[in-house]
Amino acid sequence: MTRIAAASIRIRDGDISANLAEMENAARRAKEAGAELCCFGECALQGFNCLDWHFEDDRIVGVSVESDPFRALCSLSREIGIDLLFGFIEREGESLYSSCALLSGGRLFHLYRRVSRGWKEYGKTDGHYREGDEILPFDYRGMRCLVALCGDIWDDTADRFRLSGIDLLLWPVYVCYSPVDWEGGIEAEYAEKAAEFAPKTVLINSIGTLDGNPDAFGGCAFFEDGKTSARLPMNEEGILLIDL
Repeated sequence: MTRIAAASIRIRDGDISANLAEMENAARRAKEAGAELCCFGECALQGFNCLDWHFEDDRIVGVSVESDPFRALCSLSREIGIDLLFGFIEREGESLYSSCALLSGGRLFHLYRRVSRGWKEYGKTDGHYREGDEILPFDYRGMRCLVALCGDIWDDTADRFRLSGIDLLLWPVYVCYSPVDWEGGIEAEYAEKAAEFAPKTVLINSIGTLDGNPDAFGGCAFFEDGKTSARLPMNEEGILLIDL
């Protein structure tokens, strides 16, 4: 059995130090609860609304897999003995990506770059803001896994995720539906969509703001065969424990 913790944390745009502290707190709680993996939402490290679409400013926001914040998370994973999955704005050379990293044993185990363009204001961006081009399943703790970021399985990129033999979809998102709309039917739509790609899905969303106003309301869910098996409601900071 593998115990996964899906963490809904309050993220602050552009404040890596604050977000690292939130991630560490959640990871330690997850470890105490017996989890082997703690998952965070899309762009959890820097905050989803951290970019202003001027590359000379944004290049400072992006971090590489060799950066101090990334190394800090590797050290945290190693220190407390828990794997970490998190979204971040990645800088590689002069390119920026919305990426997701899985750390295991304090080392980078899997790196995924979002292939759909909905993470950026593409009417304002140039060639520095890029999408990935690889969708690679990987074996993790006896499961065949796949990572998608938010709109990847909704957009015209969705067919690329229809792969055989997938056991688990790990789906960090940043969705801004109201709690009423989410609980009133949209969560069910997400569960049905996820079932097109894997029999089991862990969805992770953060709590965030835009210009000081509520933007994303968090919430995590575990979907099985198109239905919600467990959830952490929106507007709640905490962790959802899932046994696989």
